[in-house]
Formats: sequence, C-alpha cells, structure tokens
Amino acid sequence: MIGADLRNFIERVIDRQFISAEDVEVLREEILRSGLSSKAEVEALLALDRTVRADASWEPVLTALVVEFMVQGREPAGVVEHDDAAWLATVLDVGGPTRTAMGIAYAVLDRSRTVGAALLDFIVRGRHLERQQGLAA
Repeated sequence: MIGADLRNFIERVIDRQFISAEDVEVLREEILRSGLSSKAEVEALLALDRTVRADASWEPVLTALVVEFMVQGREPAGVVEHDDAAWLATVLDVGGPTRTAMGIAYAVLDRSRTVGAALLDFIVRGRHLERQQGLAA
C-alpha cells in the first residue's frame, strides 16, 4: 500500500515531468523520513524513476531508500532472501537495466551479507548489456 503523502508526491511530479532537488528533499525529510515501508512503495518510486527526468540528487536518495528497505528493513537484516532478490531483480529489470537500477543492485549487493542468485544474475546481465553498448568500464 502507498500512503497518501507519497501518492500525492508522485502525482505532482508526474504532472511536472520532473523531480527537482526540492522534491527530493521533501521526499527524504518529510514524506519518507522513516524509509520505505512496502514493496508497493519501492515499485512506485522505481516506476517514477523510469518515467520522469530528475535532478542529480534523486538517484542517490532513491538508491539509499531502496537499499535500506531491502537490507535493513526486511528480516533477517543484512540478508536478501531468494524471493526478495527475485522480486527486486524483476522490478529493476522493467524496461531494461537502467543506470539507476544497476546502481541500486550494486548497492544492495555491497551492503548485504548474502543476496539471492536472482539479483546477482540481474547484475551480470546488466554488465553484459553495458559492455555491448560500450558503457561499462
């Protein structure tokens, strides 16, 4: 379920087709100061990321919110179980592995003690695609 404040935020941003630095600050400090609380909220913000342009401050805040939800907000903390990894990989892969999606996947991997194979597979496929497109280091 998505709270009314987050839903209103998403609607405002979609109307403007841009996430400003001020929007990011409001999201972080007021709307989601306690973090994300559901998979639906993660899905909504990732869909928003693929839909509208955003200030440079958006990507690190979105990444931090998703990582905190996946790594610390689920039980057991520090472990991204198979089902959660499969769900996250699926959500990140909608429309293809974007830079933001890859950044989130790497950050979850870095912050976790253990991750399910589906997320590792997403990372490998994303790196392969980046190499094909000449984007990888």
